[in-house]
Amino acid sequence: MAIFEFKLPDLGEGVQEGELVKWHVKAGDSVKEDQTLAEVMTDKATVTVPSPKAGRVVQTHGKEGEIAKVHQILVTMEIEGAAPAQASGHGAQGAAAPAPAAAQAVAAKGDGAQAASKVLATPLTRRMAREHGLNLSEIAGSGPQGRVMKADVEAALAGGSAPRNEVAAPAAPAQARPAAPSVASGRGDERIPLRGLRKKIAEKMVRSKFTAPHFGFVEEVDCTELVALRKRLNETLAASGEQTKLSFLPFIIKAVLAAMKKYPHLNANMDEAAQELVVRGEFNIGIAVATPEGLTVPVIKGADRLTLRELANEVVRLSNAARERKLKMEELTGGSFTITSLGQTGGIFATPIINHPEVAIMGIHRMRKRPVVDKNDQIVVREMMNLSISADHRVIDGQIAADFVYEVIKYLERPDMLFLAMA
Repeated sequence: MAIFEFKLPDLGEGVQEGELVKWHVKAGDSVKEDQTLAEVMTDKATVTVPSPKAGRVVQTHGKEGEIAKVHQILVTMEIEGAAPAQASGHGAQGAAAPAPAAAQAVAAKGDGAQAASKVLATPLTRRMAREHGLNLSEIAGSGPQGRVMKADVEAALAGGSAPRNEVAAPAAPAQARPAAPSVASGRGDERIPLRGLRKKIAEKMVRSKFTAPHFGFVEEVDCTELVALRKRLNETLAASGEQTKLSFLPFIIKAVLAAMKKYPHLNANMDEAAQELVVRGEFNIGIAVATPEGLTVPVIKGADRLTLRELANEVVRLSNAARERKLKMEELTGGSFTITSLGQTGGIFATPIINHPEVAIMGIHRMRKRPVVDKNDQIVVREMMNLSISADHRVIDGQIAADFVYEVIKYLERPDMLFLAMA
């Protein structure tokens, strides 16, 4: 038997640390290779950390709610065979690792925010406390090991016993935000720092907007035939006992992929250092998903190799994983083009910001029945929707972007052509 000290691996794209959200193992547990050890929340998403080896957990390093640095020892394990190279020179079984640098830094500071960060609480409880300006360190926890539970925060709100923080974290997006508390007359201003995912979103949006000269283009599409085709296919799937239900997004993804065959420069990244347009060989389509923490863009890898049914299942899987904060880091990187759907609240149109270093993003807007004039000059009711595209004008000309959108529209208005494009 040998001691193996597993260190928090690289989390991708410059991420240097993350919050230990939840331990899935404890000392004495036997684990299998690839079994989840812990959940770590970075400023991009919550990721699961799998075990690289099978063995027995000797010690876990760090408590839930503490910050873990990349390459810091996360778990000490006992494994079969010789000690791996990274374990050489370390103590015997059960030897304690040095306290994490981030944890020491937390202990060294005495302000309320740092104290609150050491309190045991779930991310939901933390968010609830932040939204109501409560200091977790001043709320008595009723859970195991003094953990502050949701009920404790609710009790503090009801009894007014917990004092307010001077600084609160960002509130959840509108679709996930609870009813705002009443604001007392004469209350002072509130400063809300950008943290976590919201801070990362801000950094990316500023970088994209200041780096890439954006331009937008909008056109409407008649989705009447697409609506009918989707209905028929879903009826066929249901009759055959299939659990899959097709949304409109898989059809839109297929139309985008078909258009990219004619306009490949839209499936690209911009290499800022080399000032080169990198036309991607892979078709990795990002789909923007609204979560309580902010907008997350998981990536469907090799989307051109998936069927409509497979695309539908992948959209559901990634969307659920994003909302449940279970995305893996590799599912958040490597995108070549992004589609963002504003759903039922999509309005008439919007011009989304490019997901840098990509060079274009397509916005999907609300579909509604509208009166239109047909080719026979008759007023008819059709299912209409707007598409918008934002593109980097350094490498994509307006005419190319417009032609690309019209190519997408061609496939959406005649969705039967998608099956020829997929052949």
